[in-house]
Amino acid sequence: MKSFIRLFFKTLRIVLGPFMLLWEVVSRPRGLKREPALQTEIDQQCKDLTLYQFRTCPFCLKVRREMHRLSLPIERRDAQHDEKNRADLLIGSGLTKVPCLKIADQSGLVQWLSGSKEIISYLQGRF
Repeated sequence: MKSFIRLFFKTLRIVLGPFMLLWEVVSRPRGLKREPALQTEIDQQCKDLTLYQFRTCPFCLKVRREMHRLSLPIERRDAQHDEKNRADLLIGSGLTKVPCLKIADQSGLVQWLSGSKEIISYLQGRF
């Protein structure tokens, strides 16, 4: 029974995945316009952030949508198909739950933030 359920959801992702990705592009909000100097500073701050994601995860889509709305060039890493990224996520956060935002500061301290609501709240508060 467990194999059947996994097969069902895998098939569902394969069928719905392209439509979800298309919807992400079509319904993408306009990016926030900032002064060039301010945007350059924010771009620099975003180099310390990394989003671990699955491409067709609805919660990851929600976070990517907010990143686009805030014009944040945050590095994205696929934790679904890339074993190294999945291992890094598991070692860093203790779980393979996505979306997960890796926040590194200048001193080298790393914080892991899981959950779309928490990540979106953090991004809105910081930027």
